[in-house]
Amino acid sequence: MTLLPRRFLALVSFLSLHFVANGAVPAPLAWRQLPPLPDREGFAGSYAGASNGDLIVAGGANFPDRRPWEGGTKTWYDHVFVLAAENGAWRRSDRLPRAGGYGVSVNLTEGAVFIGGGDAARNFNDVWLVRSEAGRVTFTAWPALPRPLALMAGAAAGRKIYVAGGQTTPTATQAERIFLLLDADRLNEGWKILPAWPGAARIFPAVGTADGAVYLFGGAALTADAAGKATREWLRDAYRYDPTNGWRRIADLPRVAVAAPSPAPSHGGELLVLGGDDGAQVAVAPTAHRGFPRDMLAFNPATEQWRRAGDMPFSLVTTTLTTWRGRIVIPGGEARPGVRSTQVWATEAAAGVEK
Repeated sequence: MTLLPRRFLALVSFLSLHFVANGAVPAPLAWRQLPPLPDREGFAGSYAGASNGDLIVAGGANFPDRRPWEGGTKTWYDHVFVLAAENGAWRRSDRLPRAGGYGVSVNLTEGAVFIGGGDAARNFNDVWLVRSEAGRVTFTAWPALPRPLALMAGAAAGRKIYVAGGQTTPTATQAERIFLLLDADRLNEGWKILPAWPGAARIFPAVGTADGAVYLFGGAALTADAAGKATREWLRDAYRYDPTNGWRRIADLPRVAVAAPSPAPSHGGELLVLGGDDGAQVAVAPTAHRGFPRDMLAFNPATEQWRRAGDMPFSLVTTTLTTWRGRIVIPGGEARPGVRSTQVWATEAAAGVEK
């Protein structure tokens, strides 16, 4: 993986924030498709990351035979796919240590880090450093989470990895209000439980970082209905955390966003919430679902204001987001309830994506 000097990245970040704070709007993101994932259905909840110039997509789940409303069974995978060139072909590599998905993925200089997730029976507290070397993908155990978590979100601020929210079991009727930190330079200290944000516990938020601060956007709270099954409360609230001053509430999202691709990427000094489920079609029959929102919501950390930043040519939720060769990459995801996608979307390298 090609790395730019820290001073250069700091200068780019400073200039981006300066231009945004003074009213300049960053250039819109331009999207194009990379080779599709080599599967008939595609996956939601995959892990994804970059290592040594390779793009890695692993795990996830789909309904391979019938849709869920037709009695189909959700199947979980341990596949690992690697793309070495933008116009190349995906190849299969070594398998995940266990089949699963819906965890957190972040990139560090030494490789990708896959965090938590789960399968139909249980959620995981496993954390793996994932590297692509000499045609193989290897997995090295890192400090485990203090509890199993899936459907959470997270992001890296420099060498610090943050994880927020999620649920401890696949059938939980209450989300977790938990905020965790792992310092990649102090792995012997393990994960630290930090004070949580002053809002509801939630699953499927978007989390991003800017200038060392952590931002938590939206998601869904969980409650039990009369039959004891989990129901969702759709959230628009947002929060900012910095290690010195802790948490504070910031401007709400313009609309609900649940399960948007996460981590929330930085572009032109803004943090982006890309689509996400707005809950507008909760009561719509799955066969009549029109797909999820395509608009991009941009948050300016300097002014703490939101704007709509145009539309994407796709709408995918319950999917991770990674950066690869200066591009934002979204590999697969859920196109409609119960329907996966093999599409892999990436921004153009000239879009000014910040790592």
